[in-house]
Amino acid sequence: MIEAVGLTKRYGDKTAVYNLSFQVRPGAVTGFLGPNGSGKSTTMRMILGLDNPTSGSVTIGGHPYRRLPNAPRQVGALLDAKAVHGGRSARNHLLSLAQLSGIPARRVDEVLGVVGLQEVAKKRSKGFSLGMGQRLGIAAALLGDPQVLLFDEPVNGLDPEGILWVRNLMKALAAEGRTVFVSSHLMSEMALTADHLIVIGRGQLLADMSVKDFISANSADFARVRTPDSEPQLREKLGTALTEAGGHVLPEQDGALRVTGLPLPRISDLAHEADVRLWELSPHQASLEEAYMRMTQGAVDYRSTIDQKAGLQQPLPPGAQPPMPVPGQGQPGWYAPPPPQQGGQPFAMPQGPSGPYGGAQQGAYAAPGAPAADAANPYAQPAPQAQPVPQAQQAPKDRTAILTPQAQPAAPAPQEQPAATAPAAPTAPQQAPAAAPSAPADLTKPEDAR
Repeated sequence: MIEAVGLTKRYGDKTAVYNLSFQVRPGAVTGFLGPNGSGKSTTMRMILGLDNPTSGSVTIGGHPYRRLPNAPRQVGALLDAKAVHGGRSARNHLLSLAQLSGIPARRVDEVLGVVGLQEVAKKRSKGFSLGMGQRLGIAAALLGDPQVLLFDEPVNGLDPEGILWVRNLMKALAAEGRTVFVSSHLMSEMALTADHLIVIGRGQLLADMSVKDFISANSADFARVRTPDSEPQLREKLGTALTEAGGHVLPEQDGALRVTGLPLPRISDLAHEADVRLWELSPHQASLEEAYMRMTQGAVDYRSTIDQKAGLQQPLPPGAQPPMPVPGQGQPGWYAPPPPQQGGQPFAMPQGPSGPYGGAQQGAYAAPGAPAADAANPYAQPAPQAQPVPQAQQAPKDRTAILTPQAQPAAPAPQEQPAATAPAAPTAPQQAPAAAPSAPADLTKPEDAR
């Protein structure tokens, strides 16, 4: 049995554990719960003699850990799965621990089989995954076949099969009359594994009771009642009857009613008297997670906030409106729409002369097989966002290449003109139509760019 009396630990001006007293009895799995920074790891280190308490005491079987004869054979612990020399194989790591404690070598092979590491027993531990490291740490804790076992987050990194194995292992060890003390943040796993709970917050004891009593003391049971969705007047009629009978009724988002203060048989009788058909009448009990969150909500030191993305978003231009939220964005199956094409008009898919955007639109491709002369020129009107053809660099005064905009796709390729005939303010150059794709190539000759 583990017993702590008035346990206190201070690090400078910070108090990690304050006046903590509890007992961990054999024959049951005791869960050790608390928020991050509540002092769980510090408490377990003081139990194992790794940290000296500022005041108070903690004993195992009536003795401090350091005074236990051959302590590794009486107490097994997993506090840090990474506390292994990476250059050693799994078997050599366990063998060195066994030799220090007078444990026969055959026990090493036994625990390797228990944790399922026979296949990698001769491999160096530095190549182990997190789950394999956890299994090796559990093997080290079981090495001396101890009566007292302490585990700090033993299922971290394990797959579902490994989590189930650890759960059954804890229960089997407790069923043999051993003392099993387990710290974990997985409330769902603790609800399935632990028989008793010790909950601390900011270094102080918050609860020391069974799992069932803990849930009942920190949650309110309620009944869930549902009437036919097609007849909302029945729900209002039932709600009035339940309220008049002394119940407290709250509507839920899916249309059901949450009723407290009345037992299920009484709710059924009231619905029968009011001539209201029920689609659902079920009891609800809070989970361990809900009860834990309710108790420890005032003892959480590290709380997350909403990411405001301050200073990362581009400022909006003057007069621009912030983007409207996209319906369905962030939901499963939602995909962002394709970005709009440059030029102001989207390109229609080739599905006939009309296309998905109506008739022959400006800026839409013609139907497949249509003559080139009959197709509308998508570049007939200049657009401010259109991609211009790269102009030639500044030419000498006696020679300048200028592209004359063409209105018809069948027009010949533009020719070079002397600089004297160039207009004073030429319009924005346009790309040549598809009928003359080689025209821009004549404007970028090396001798023109000099």
